[in-house]
Amino acid sequence: MNELLWSVCLLSLITLGTIFLLKKFNQPYLIAYIVAGVVLGPHALGVFTKPGEIETVGEIGILFLMFFLGMEINVPDNRSLLIKPVVAQSVKIVLSMLCALSVCYILGLSTNSVLLITILFMFNSTAVVSEFLKKHNTLQTTFGIVILNMLIFQDLLLAPVLTMLKAWDNEDFDLSSTLFPIFLCAAVFYVIKKIRNVQEIKLPKQFKAIESDHDLQVFSGLFICLGFGLLAEESGLSAALGSFIAGVIVGRVKIFNWLEHSLLPFKIFFVTLFFVSVGLRLDIRFLASNYPVILLGTLFVLVSNSIMSAVIFRCLKFSWKESWYGGALLSQTGEFGILALSVAYKIGIIEYGLYKEGLGITCLSLLLSTLWIAVLNHTLERFPTVKKYAKNNT
Repeated sequence: MNELLWSVCLLSLITLGTIFLLKKFNQPYLIAYIVAGVVLGPHALGVFTKPGEIETVGEIGILFLMFFLGMEINVPDNRSLLIKPVVAQSVKIVLSMLCALSVCYILGLSTNSVLLITILFMFNSTAVVSEFLKKHNTLQTTFGIVILNMLIFQDLLLAPVLTMLKAWDNEDFDLSSTLFPIFLCAAVFYVIKKIRNVQEIKLPKQFKAIESDHDLQVFSGLFICLGFGLLAEESGLSAALGSFIAGVIVGRVKIFNWLEHSLLPFKIFFVTLFFVSVGLRLDIRFLASNYPVILLGTLFVLVSNSIMSAVIFRCLKFSWKESWYGGALLSQTGEFGILALSVAYKIGIIEYGLYKEGLGITCLSLLLSTLWIAVLNHTLERFPTVKKYAKNNT
């Protein structure tokens, strides 16, 4: 018990100190969680030595994060706001593949590396991007909805991608095991498209008793959020996507307005643990001995992703100011990139060295992208104000 209390107290102390420092510079608190993980990790102070266990618990935070996003977002009535993100993400996948092919051709990497680099470019961090959208009050704007729907489409793609990774070089490949997740993704997209016209979902009067009972509220909320995540996971989709769908549905049930208040502490705690686990995975010694490759790789990811995404947003008729900001938001490799790396390493697609380098690049891109977004946003604010799409507040 003493060891556990010391660990939690040190985690709280370092996180608090870093948050106070970040607050002065108006930076997101996610940096504090990653820094705390690095400091307390097995490669620094060694307070926490099993990042995998903490990551498993922390992934619940991603479920809560997606659940809250589902409750807050309004599924747009404008059809183009559903189609544009799909087109944008599809174009980004093609550009990512071309970029990966160029890198692997120049460096002489294998075909497996092309696949993995493409996947790393495909997925961004929903946690980082959504926090910035909420912080700058753009989550409910046309611009914010397009970006968020791109992230949701990425989550839809996770199941087919992981299935493809597991089937790579597998003689027992089963086409049905790949087609089923794709079919489920299409079904989810259809549900999201249809629910946009539903203003309110009414439940029996018996559910009103929950409004006056805090204990019932907490456990009902936990069951809804985690239960939908479990159903999605068992169906071959990501648990995060299941929680998001639960949030979209619950957001249209008025008697569940108390859910946000009841579950917010759980969200903060578990999201913190997830990003602490990201910091725990950052091997300081490996980073120090391979810093040229990792730093150059991180810089390449941030710049390439920013440029590709900015061009895509510009093609969608957003202003250059919004396009560059959107490019910065989608500059990092996300939490699903870590999952893809782990799966690829476990089944032998990539060797240990490439796995560690990819992990270092992913962790640093998450850490540095928050600074990159803040710096670019500060720079863009110096330009004359342009007409924004925020007027279409859906």
